[in-house]
Amino acid sequence: MQKGSINVQSENIFPIIKKFLYSDTEIFLRELVSNAVDASQKLMTLSSAGEVKQEVVNLKVEVILDKKKKTLTIRDHGIGMTQDEVNKYINEVAFSGAEEFLEQYKDKDPKSIIGHFGLGFYSSFMVSSKVQIKTLSFKEGSKAVQWESNGDPTYELKEIKKKSRGTDIVLHIDKDSKEFLEENRISGILNKYCKFLPIDIEFGTKQESIDDPKGKKDKDGNVEKVSVEVPNIINNTHPAWIKKPVDLKPEDYKSFYSELYPFTEEPLFHIHLNVDYPFNLTGILYFPKLKNQIELQKNKIQLYSNQVFITDSVENIVPEFLTLLHGVIDSPDIPLNVSRSYLQSDSNVRKISNHITKKVADKLSGMFKKDRKDFEKKWDDINVFIQYGILTDEKFNEKAKAFSMLKNAKNEYFTIEEYKEKVKAAQTDKNEKLVFLYSHDKDEHHSLIESAYSKGYDVLIMDGPLSSHYISKAEQDFGVSFARVDADTIDKIIAKEEDIPSKLTKEQEELLKPIFEDISEKEKYTVQIESLSETEKPVLITQSEFMRRMKEQQAAGGGGMNMMGVMPEMYNLVINTNHPLISKIIDSKGKKQKKLAKQSLDLALLSHGMLKGKDLTEFVERSFDLI
Repeated sequence: MQKGSINVQSENIFPIIKKFLYSDTEIFLRELVSNAVDASQKLMTLSSAGEVKQEVVNLKVEVILDKKKKTLTIRDHGIGMTQDEVNKYINEVAFSGAEEFLEQYKDKDPKSIIGHFGLGFYSSFMVSSKVQIKTLSFKEGSKAVQWESNGDPTYELKEIKKKSRGTDIVLHIDKDSKEFLEENRISGILNKYCKFLPIDIEFGTKQESIDDPKGKKDKDGNVEKVSVEVPNIINNTHPAWIKKPVDLKPEDYKSFYSELYPFTEEPLFHIHLNVDYPFNLTGILYFPKLKNQIELQKNKIQLYSNQVFITDSVENIVPEFLTLLHGVIDSPDIPLNVSRSYLQSDSNVRKISNHITKKVADKLSGMFKKDRKDFEKKWDDINVFIQYGILTDEKFNEKAKAFSMLKNAKNEYFTIEEYKEKVKAAQTDKNEKLVFLYSHDKDEHHSLIESAYSKGYDVLIMDGPLSSHYISKAEQDFGVSFARVDADTIDKIIAKEEDIPSKLTKEQEELLKPIFEDISEKEKYTVQIESLSETEKPVLITQSEFMRRMKEQQAAGGGGMNMMGVMPEMYNLVINTNHPLISKIIDSKGKKQKKLAKQSLDLALLSHGMLKGKDLTEFVERSFDLI
């Protein structure tokens, strides 16, 4: 029997690994299962190189839970270790067996080696009072050995009897980690981290229905089914993303999406990533139907390294707007256990991020060019994503200008350049600037939209959660201005030169203002007297585009505006001097005049959904009286 101390010193790599690797105790199982898969793949590589005389079969990894003994065992049938290898790879932590193996077999196309055996192994001590390694090397004449440690720097190493090739890691779970003796807990961890590992992972058994081996038939002549207990394999060893796109059909991509996200709506389309130079990257990214639910859709991309799950918080690996996509990214060039600050500065991570952005932009551009009608059908589901990219990623913004679309109130779609051409004749103001009219709510602004169309203008629908930010960006990039249809009277927004003459005298107009000031809240409404078309409404309520945007930005907490205090709601009360009702109000006296003025104001408020409570009740009663 050999006794000794593990070579763990402050100057070697162990403290660094402990700091970053051990932030989450459940990761121990990922590390140990990954090591077991490693050992199995090493054996396959050696076998294909003609260096293994034994038959290479039964390469599954078994995870065995024994509640009575309070142990959790991870068993593989892979390469195994000799006593010298245990000394080197377990007792001398700074060495990495996987690194050395890769170097030695780099010209023989080795299978992917997931982790560094010696380092990941030490995560087992986070949950164990004692850890045993029982191992037998594949090498001819090797003797089985057992390594054992209680988690301090001392260990015991001795020969044992073991029939089968491979390694058992036996964890004696300590009293503070009893959760890892629960079947559901272990099953959950395996499903999270090991769902797509390339070697079968077996945990427990399950019931499966098969044809009766004796061929017994039911009354209809069909062979009866019997229930049998079979090994429970928890992983899919050949997930869609490791296959070539040419080998996959559309239903394969949909099926894989269901495997990743059960009971969710089908995605719109996908992008298959497959790069081997200048970095390694595979994966499938899906566009979900986003609608307006931004936060609900984030953190759905799963990051893997050689089919080992790392994280679903990929904001430091892909640009922020790409976190709205779903799917899988797999790259051995992204380290398993590193800090977020490291990820942000890593050159491979930056290259991968830029590549994915380019692939997404190219996919969208290709779809737009190939089948514009289909692209337009998808627009309502993907415009939030595209606007997010335009706002947060300048490289994507440059590419998106060609396929980013605007939708108007007639459900027609235009690129920005197309739309500029469409409205140029009617919606250029006296300063030669294009004005884009828009609404955030087609129903709320129905009458204003209809009025705009009757005057030969067009109205966009901008109703997404990012619309206000996108409008500011578009104004900047394209030299146009946006104005909501309720920002002012339409003709004033476009700022036409010609004035419509007023039917009222100056004296009558001066009488109008106090009538409406008397019936409205002075601190909320500014009364404006304007000569508009007879077909325009008698009273309109507008809100300055500038003031409304300031208010929206304050609500979003932008620009330090909260230091100014809460901005009050301010509106303009526009009185159309050319409408017959306004003339009637002027000609009326006393209570009748006030009643007609109040009725016209309440109608304007009602059309904006701003008439509520007591005022609404009084309006209804007054309406009956007037009828």
